[in-house]
Amino acid sequence: MKKEMIFTEKATKPTSWYTQAVKHGNMVFLAGACGDDPVTGEILGDGNIAIESKAALENIKHTIEAAGGTMENIVKMQVYVKDLSMIPEFNEVYKTYFPKNPPARIAMAVKDFMGGANLEIDGIAILD
Repeated sequence: MKKEMIFTEKATKPTSWYTQAVKHGNMVFLAGACGDDPVTGEILGDGNIAIESKAALENIKHTIEAAGGTMENIVKMQVYVKDLSMIPEFNEVYKTYFPKNPPARIAMAVKDFMGGANLEIDGIAILD
């Protein structure tokens, strides 16, 4: 079984030497997505974590769709933020993408992100 590299113009383009996602069998490993605009590469929201969260989750959504899945296929997510005080506002946006049966998740604060982002999200999905 060979791994398949997933790419979509609808999501954030890699800014370094990595792939948006890798599909192996029925598993999809999603690279980290920030809240940047797929066309301009600029971080959206001007510091507004809700806007940035929505953009990051849209990037994840487009990537999993390019792999043949949906957000419901995501079983594990990792959420990294600059400050844990951002998590409550992030959660309000996150709940709109996972209104029931959310995936397992970790959330942690990290010091810095490339490009001035305030958060980054990655995950693992299992396709039906």
